[in-house]
Amino acid sequence: MTIMITGATGQLGKLVIEQLSEQVPAAQIIAGVRHPDKAMQFKEKGIELRLVDYDRPETLQEAFAGVNKLLLISSSHTDDDVRLVQHKRVIDAAKAAGVAHILYTSFAFPQAGHKGTSSVHGQTEQAILDTRMDYTILRNGLYIDFVGVLGLNEAIRSGVLTTLPGDWQFNAVTRSDLARATAKVLAGSGHEHRTYELAAPQTWTFTELAEVLTELAGKPVVHTSDASVQHWIYHFLSSIDTKSTSNDLEQLMGQPVTPLKESIAPFLNLENV
Repeated sequence: MTIMITGATGQLGKLVIEQLSEQVPAAQIIAGVRHPDKAMQFKEKGIELRLVDYDRPETLQEAFAGVNKLLLISSSHTDDDVRLVQHKRVIDAAKAAGVAHILYTSFAFPQAGHKGTSSVHGQTEQAILDTRMDYTILRNGLYIDFVGVLGLNEAIRSGVLTTLPGDWQFNAVTRSDLARATAKVLAGSGHEHRTYELAAPQTWTFTELAEVLTELAGKPVVHTSDASVQHWIYHFLSSIDTKSTSNDLEQLMGQPVTPLKESIAPFLNLENV
């Protein structure tokens, strides 16, 4: 059994390989990377490196030779048209190379009619289904990283977390939890033709976020809303489903998701607030 992870030097890819290497021998893992010279940390652990560049289709079929399971981590390109082309290149090359099982990191709870991020993932999922290959769709929830643009440190300093008004609820999760679940799927069996919604089993609100900030900072932080707040993040959040929940992530991990308090801690600079 050989398992390849594309985008292996990316934030999620590195975490998946870290988790996977605790469950299967390094000799069974292949790291697909654009710059092998920047991935020597994998080679030092006995993990094979192969050149996988979504923009160089000539690298793909050869790279996928002998691979049983292929994890296609979605492209980070900012143009969704380009992303879709890249994904289709990988899918076509995987089928041509005889890959038995393709897995794809999609986006949780796709909504009909939504444009952009949701549609590129939906079209990629359909392209995978059209190949008739064994597949597993891993629909990743909203990354908790989005809190990094909410001004949390400023909120601690001022005692007020100000956000745009609305019925905001969040099913956000950490990359570490997603990587843990993904590695379990890659190392396990019985996941063929399954789609998993890898979001939190419970949502949290901005009021609860302020309460956690209060706990972490040891000083009061209250939440208030202001219609004059302007930031691109709210447009993005309103374009996706941040409210739906699922038990898939916890069930695959075999443990609870990381609590909100622990999840947001890396985005705080408590020494300077």
